[in-house]
Amino acid sequence: MANAKKLINIIIKVLKDRGLSSTHAMISAKALINAEMVGAHSHGLSRLKMYCDRIDKKVINPKPKIKIKKISSSISYVDANNSIGFVAADIAIKSLIKNTKKTGIGMVGVKNSGHYGLSSYFVEQAVKKNLMVWCFTNAPPAIAPYGSKKTLFGTNPICFGTPSGNKVPFILDTSVSMINRGKIRVAANLGHKIPLGVALDRNGKPTTDPIKALKGVQLPIAGFRGSGLAWMVDILSGVMTGANHGGKVRDPFDDFKGPQNVGHLFMAVKPNIFIGSNYIKRIKENIRIIKKLPKIKGVKEINFPGEGTKKRYKKNMKKNIPIPKSIMEDLKKLNAI
Repeated sequence: MANAKKLINIIIKVLKDRGLSSTHAMISAKALINAEMVGAHSHGLSRLKMYCDRIDKKVINPKPKIKIKKISSSISYVDANNSIGFVAADIAIKSLIKNTKKTGIGMVGVKNSGHYGLSSYFVEQAVKKNLMVWCFTNAPPAIAPYGSKKTLFGTNPICFGTPSGNKVPFILDTSVSMINRGKIRVAANLGHKIPLGVALDRNGKPTTDPIKALKGVQLPIAGFRGSGLAWMVDILSGVMTGANHGGKVRDPFDDFKGPQNVGHLFMAVKPNIFIGSNYIKRIKENIRIIKKLPKIKGVKEINFPGEGTKKRYKKNMKKNIPIPKSIMEDLKKLNAI
């Protein structure tokens, strides 16, 4: 176990040793440790070695020359030059905030990026600036389009955030698969089973074996509806931005033939654009109505998206971050400890 500050410094050193600037290493380290703090271990330390492997194999550019094209006062287009995804997303969200604050509505497209961890981490930065935000990003093949037996769509997360009228923002961050791929990888590394009903093996049979699931097919949420949402994200973040799409995003753990060329699309508006200061009053009323609904047995409180995450973060702030044996071995291989 180790505290967050110590782990951030360890990650910064590891990434700087591989050519990242201090600034880029800090951005990446903070995003990775945030994932640990909110309980999303599948997107935290367990991915550090993967990023390092991709840098070592020259499919992540440690010294990118990132270009930002200003299309209009509201719209920017980022060519991330195969940077580590955290850096591309950080630049994109800062550009989005600037554009939206100026005009009331903003959009930023990103190409030639990579996996950037949790969408909610970046969306929250814009929500804290009193903006309503949408974020889409595509991913390597994991889900078969409805009616097909071949994987093509990624788990393609969708994230939405808005001020809620209190200290905790409303942030929905969800993949369109029954379970995110990172959790399956963590289960495989730890020798754990996965729930029944989230994946099929390569023969199309339901499996609780994470290794068989990784070689097989992940199931989308809500059947053909989840497949449709995955397709929508592939269009928005892949087709529209000029990034890879249609199953061409490379798996960051297994495919080192070239960069991932992941695409991201960030959109935002000022939430008071139609009703002025009434927005905060109305969103607070909306949340209050739902929280007062009768609860099913065993449920003490109805939480809005983002509340559970913030509670875990506050709880984890008071204790050290546990490091599983497999991740400790990774850190030793990276000369981090």
